[in-house]
Amino acid sequence: MQNNQETTLDTLKPGEKARITKVRVKGTARRKLFDMGMVAGADIELIRNAPLGDPMEYRIKGYHLSIRKEEARDIFVNKL
Repeated sequence: MQNNQETTLDTLKPGEKARITKVRVKGTARRKLFDMGMVAGADIELIRNAPLGDPMEYRIKGYHLSIRKEEARDIFVNKL
């Protein structure tokens, strides 16, 4: 069963999976995230947070990617 309530990537808890709906990151970081597969329709899972909560490590398209919480707030997802 899919939960269609949209939230942001920074609200996921370790082990939770979601599907990206839109990416609102600005500047050069936007292009880098797109190049790494962070696009609408991609499935993503939070692996863990750093001890102080930033950065956050995600699994997307078979590899691990760490991004800052500030960027994660601009990525919208639907939890799976």
